[in-house]
Amino acid sequence: MKKYFYLFIILLLNLHAFAEQDTAAYVAQRAKVNSLLVERSTKFGQYDESLNQRTGIFGWQTKRDIKNSNEILRQVVLTDNNIFKELKVLMDYKDLQNRQKVAVADNSQERMERYMQTIKKLQDQNVQLKEDLEKKNKGGLSTYIIVFLILVMAGGFYFFSKKLQEYKTAKIGS
Repeated sequence: MKKYFYLFIILLLNLHAFAEQDTAAYVAQRAKVNSLLVERSTKFGQYDESLNQRTGIFGWQTKRDIKNSNEILRQVVLTDNNIFKELKVLMDYKDLQNRQKVAVADNSQERMERYMQTIKKLQDQNVQLKEDLEKKNKGGLSTYIIVFLILVMAGGFYFFSKKLQEYKTAKIGS
């Protein structure tokens, strides 16, 4: 019984360590997404500033200003794409965690059902063994009663045959 208890404790500790490892990966992924969001916010601020830059004649934007704004906007879009990729990885982590929770719950439910079946089977066996023992005890008592009655009858037969012989010998001798 102690072996099973220790095995159960070890399994729980391993499961806890696995869960912490998975949670650490999830936290690291969230930090990565948050850093990408900060990077995107910074780049979008740069894009907003570049739209207001007017280095041309009469305060107009030059081709270079527009190209610079477009390049910054392209970097914002690339950062957005990276954010989406990392969010997908983050969602995959979450889905994996949910699947693991469901699997653990299913496994626990199956184990509980098997334990209940085993307990039911053992209870049925216990009832059957009690019935068998009761039958044996009743059979043993009846056997003792029968043996006792046979002995009483044999003793009575012996006693009466002895008396009959004494009576016959007394009758012949008189």
